[in-house]
Amino acid sequence: MSNRDEFGAFLVGFLVGGITGAVVSLLLAPQSGEETRTVIKERAIELRDKASESATEIYDKAEVAANDAVKRAEALLADAKTKAAEVKEKSTALYEEQKTKLTKKITAEKAMEPPAELEVK
Repeated sequence: MSNRDEFGAFLVGFLVGGITGAVVSLLLAPQSGEETRTVIKERAIELRDKASESATEIYDKAEVAANDAVKRAEALLADAKTKAAEVKEKSTALYEEQKTKLTKKITAEKAMEPPAELEVK
């Protein structure tokens, strides 16, 4: 994440530096006012076009990143569902196994008990 922050700071600095340099060069250039306004207008159009292209590129990259994130999330969800089903199967099998063992043990103990009528008091 810090790489993105550093890149963003670099990009902002680059744009601000470029604009500042362009303005200073126009103001200090030995041209008439009309020529300077024409150059400023042309540069403004160029900068607008570049900004539009950059925005489009950034939007496209963000869209690709979002789609990748959705695909990874779907894969993780599918994996989680598979593992949950496996755990459910194992727990059901273990439950049935323990139930059977307990039932056999209870049945065996009942078979070993003497009938209630024969008990000595």
